[in-house]
Amino acid sequence: MPDLPAPDDSLRAALHGVRGLLLDLDGVLVLKGAAIPGAPDALTALERAGFPYLVVTNTSLMSRETLAAWGRAVGFPTPAGRFQSALAASAELVRREFGQRPVFVVTSDDARREFAGLNVLDGPAVDADPQGVAAVVLGDSPDQLTRDNLNRAFRLVLGGAALIGMHRNPWWLTPEGPTLDAGTFLVGLEWATRRRARTVGKPDRAFFRVAADRLAAEAAARGEPRLRRHELAMVGDDAFSDIGGARRAGLRTVFVRTGKHGDAELALAASGARGYRPDAVAPSIAEVVAALVG
Repeated sequence: MPDLPAPDDSLRAALHGVRGLLLDLDGVLVLKGAAIPGAPDALTALERAGFPYLVVTNTSLMSRETLAAWGRAVGFPTPAGRFQSALAASAELVRREFGQRPVFVVTSDDARREFAGLNVLDGPAVDADPQGVAAVVLGDSPDQLTRDNLNRAFRLVLGGAALIGMHRNPWWLTPEGPTLDAGTFLVGLEWATRRRARTVGKPDRAFFRVAADRLAAEAAARGEPRLRRHELAMVGDDAFSDIGGARRAGLRTVFVRTGKHGDAELALAASGARGYRPDAVAPSIAEVVAALVG
């Protein structure tokens, strides 16, 4: 068994009865492009214990296959099937609701792999025939979030295309430091078009429901008792997208101190008539896993 911290009794009590985990990626498992110390061992411990989990991430830059390959390179045992990404969920939404109607997807070349078999247009194709484009789907890509592509998206939405955001994250931590994320550009398009985008990733309740249903189906296939929402815990570093979103979906929540948010954001989330707090706060994912399987 990988080395884990000594189990914390208070954390163990807060997690009593938890039978499955949803884990954010950035800020929980990785930070600024590198594995967080102790995180690979924690996931290895979950795998060896057969403890159910999914990595639920708003990452829209890389396909699940690429995420899994990168993870293996830095010590994570997580296969592609254990990821649920805003990118993959967006591709499934397009497949389900738009079929073979043309869509303009602003994302990286690798991310486009998730849209295989769909009628995805690039910028020149949109310029050649903008009529009939059913939707604009906005993801993250330093190379594709250009003025030209944003103008294309703007004009298509004004012309009647649906506006879909893979997520609303305003920023994230990269090796270069705090960096604007796709949500910032999505809000700009909303403001310019006076249209409200439909978002797919966290904190959307449907995103959490899909993850919960996946783990519940796996439990049923193993012949285990029905897995209920309060028996799942979301582990995240974002007080709003992770903790707030999962709480509204009926899950337990654990905030870890290895990511972009800290006490100031926790205090802000707790303020006001509808304020909330996580069920537990832990130093890192290693302590959470130790409390469950240590």
